[in-house]
Amino acid sequence: MGNLYFENSESTFLVSHRRALSHHMPVSHFHSTYEIYVLMSGQREFFIQDRTITIAEGDVVIISPNVLHRTTNAERPKHERLIINMHAQYFSVDGSHEEVLQPLLQRDYLILKGSLRSRELIDMHTRAIMQEMKERGSGFELYAQTLAVQLLIMCCRHFKPHDAEPLASPSPMHERISEIVRYINDHYMDELSLHLLADQFYISPYYLSRSFKEATGFAFVEYVNSVRIKEAKKQLESSNLKVNLIARKVGFGSVTHFGRVFKAVTGHSPLHYRRKGD
Repeated sequence: MGNLYFENSESTFLVSHRRALSHHMPVSHFHSTYEIYVLMSGQREFFIQDRTITIAEGDVVIISPNVLHRTTNAERPKHERLIINMHAQYFSVDGSHEEVLQPLLQRDYLILKGSLRSRELIDMHTRAIMQEMKERGSGFELYAQTLAVQLLIMCCRHFKPHDAEPLASPSPMHERISEIVRYINDHYMDELSLHLLADQFYISPYYLSRSFKEATGFAFVEYVNSVRIKEAKKQLESSNLKVNLIARKVGFGSVTHFGRVFKAVTGHSPLHYRRKGD
């Protein structure tokens, strides 16, 4: 089956299947939907929240809304993957689904390295979803959504408490960068620059710049801006604060610069999200 892509008109349900010799996500990535990432073959480096994790064939990553992440090439860049994005409206998080979905609802992301049996079940569901997307028969979107909810429940059923333990970083360099990422996540509202953090963590600016890009897939400034814009988007949707005040609260000295960066990261102006939150 070749590559396929489907997104509904409300952008609440998306299915993307890709085979690639090599691929880097070109932009920072966070969204208001849950994401199910199934690696069907190959190996990928997955930067998520504050760490870089290597995932392998058969692994599944489930990411909650508004969690910053990016995938990059691993040692073997050739891979096949399926991504499903779905809004929480497709499952009742305060009703019948709440108990089985607890592993996901309590965390920002799940990583499943399942047994052979669970991988067979996941593979069966992912291929059924892909078949629906390819054939697009009567009711295909609703049927694919139902299969996606089943897949989500199946993954949560097979999740074990020890799966939540932090996975080892691929290298000491990656762990060092994870420390710096956690610092940025906690201090995005402060003045942050490559030289300031290099001094604070006793490394050279050149090493920090090169290693940060290698470990996360982001340039340093790109990551800082993405974290700030993610927080600004959240405040625009959930508060009545003025845009210029939000810009200052998340670390921007100029509202004009804030507007330019916001549009570059999200594809929309800040007021687009203010209207959505009203």
